[in-house]
Amino acid sequence: MALALLAASWAQARGGDLLALVVDHGLRAESGTEAALTLRRLAGRGIAARLLRLDGLRRGSGLAARARTARYAALSAACAAAGRVHLLLGHHAGDQAETRLMREGAGSGAAGLAAMPALTETAALRLLRPLLTVPKARLCATLRSAGMAWVEDPSNTDPATLRARLRARLHADQAAPGTAAPAIRAASAAAVAGHARAWTEHATAASLARRAQLSPLGYALLMPGKLPAPAFGALLRMLGGADWAPASASVARIAAAPRPATLGGVRLLPAGRLLSGGWLLVREAAAIAPPVPARAGTIWDGRFRLLAAALPPDLTVGALGPAAAQLRRHSNLPAAILRTLPALWRAGTLVAVPALSYPDPSWAIACRFALFPRLPAAAAPFVPAAEELRDAMAPRGCALAPDTLC
Repeated sequence: MALALLAASWAQARGGDLLALVVDHGLRAESGTEAALTLRRLAGRGIAARLLRLDGLRRGSGLAARARTARYAALSAACAAAGRVHLLLGHHAGDQAETRLMREGAGSGAAGLAAMPALTETAALRLLRPLLTVPKARLCATLRSAGMAWVEDPSNTDPATLRARLRARLHADQAAPGTAAPAIRAASAAAVAGHARAWTEHATAASLARRAQLSPLGYALLMPGKLPAPAFGALLRMLGGADWAPASASVARIAAAPRPATLGGVRLLPAGRLLSGGWLLVREAAAIAPPVPARAGTIWDGRFRLLAAALPPDLTVGALGPAAAQLRRHSNLPAAILRTLPALWRAGTLVAVPALSYPDPSWAIACRFALFPRLPAAAAPFVPAAEELRDAMAPRGCALAPDTLC
């Protein structure tokens, strides 16, 4: 609720507008009434708001992760429907401290210990967290001074959830004389790790720009010599269509002394005539995903998106595989690459390989595949929490998610 008030004031002063999104997870009988109350309070302040109800969530294993996935999907869809590309989120310093402790307990590496970024770029949205440096007590004081009431979700204190247990521990722990409170120390540690992560990601992008050539056909060429381990791991993750790079120790060994190897579903081979003295990184044929129905927008193998206006209903998308041998005249690429290309099949018969203009150029015009990995090798770098972000939260049109109710 504090985010809604602050963002409304910020946007109005700049001639902008905002839309508040209230998410009702539907996990408690009271959540619907609380959501309606929140909408009325927002309306009373002249803030446009919309209710997002989540259906199908059930208590049980992995609820927090399932709820988060459903929540962000609903928020993204609402932003798309409203033509908004900036989404403000109300995570505060306490949330950041809890996230840091959760990552520590899970044994996260340096990147994970940076906790939540202040800015995240996705394919459809910019997610901004302008309050990561602001304690909850300060936000509550802001609401009280404005005469604004809010809803405290009892799920936030449910000891059955890890985050609630960490929250209670942070509140119970007393700081030693002359030292910062535990929550402040955890949030500060996350900020330090965030700056380190940002530096590493800048360096990774620079290394890839100098040393790697990425093909839209889903392979990469590396200049001779060693590559920094983070850059090598980022390429492996992207070309393998994965969310995570392989084990860091294995990545570091191969990056320091490149040699033929297979890691994370990606092969490292001498590039041969493609790049003298260099290396080829290409998807491992044996690890490629099975065929899926060919529909516009279909994503196959975590790497390629099918772009087409209309296709016959009985086509599937799968790897070219051994059929590459009969199409050598269509390309001078090595078999290691050709076998991994996306192709259209019908009942086991090869229909088309748009990347090779097979069987004719019309397929490349009417139907093509765009490289669309789950995560790019070098995205916008991590943005750590900073005081100044609150002074530049978003452009004029934005949406925000001030309240989520279970």
